[in-house]
Amino acid sequence: MDSAVLLDILGNENRRRILRLLSHKPCYVTEISEYLGVSPKAVIDHLRKLEEAGLVESRTDDQRRKYFNISRNLRLEVDVSPYEFDMKSAYPASPSLDVSTCQYLSLNVQYGNQPDGREAEDDTETVSEAEAGEIATLAEELNCLEDLKSELSLAQRWVHGRITNVLDQLGEEVDENGQNRIRAEILAALAAGAETVRDVSRETDAPEHIVERHLTSMSERGIVKDNGGNWTLSG
Repeated sequence: MDSAVLLDILGNENRRRILRLLSHKPCYVTEISEYLGVSPKAVIDHLRKLEEAGLVESRTDDQRRKYFNISRNLRLEVDVSPYEFDMKSAYPASPSLDVSTCQYLSLNVQYGNQPDGREAEDDTETVSEAEAGEIATLAEELNCLEDLKSELSLAQRWVHGRITNVLDQLGEEVDENGQNRIRAEILAALAAGAETVRDVSRETDAPEHIVERHLTSMSERGIVKDNGGNWTLSG
């Protein structure tokens, strides 16, 4: 799903309220209508747009009444700073992802067993001692993951702020008036391994002639080096 389209769909408050309600339980149109205080016709229109976006889906119960639920897990991220405007949507990574391969991230999380596919039992039936223990373990894991989610959010905010600070400092070092913010992005692209003007242009999303002009200017000041069309940092 295109992030811009998704952001536009979620820009409507009633659609956000519908998703908030459906995150607690599946609902019929009449339930949603009462919750929002709007007509069923308006609810159906919102649900149609959410269905087209792949965010909700409908099913039919034993009485052939249609109800709706959220259809998938999705994360939408928006970054706005003096140096960046970026939107991206992502689906959850595979449970088998090995996070130990991350270069900067280290997680200490113990994972419980995955669901074994058993059908849900009657919620009035007494569970066994082993099942009660499994429920307690899953509840504890959920609590740990919620804490981890909060810590990762805090870490993301710290990184976002630090990136802006470093770009500010970098911009001041390479440009006295601090207006050519693109230079900081060009230097970051070189540090990441980009070498040619085309590589840097792709990384910074800036036209090649603009990139080349700034590289030439910084080369004259000894900040970068031109090695036959391959650019590197001087330091």
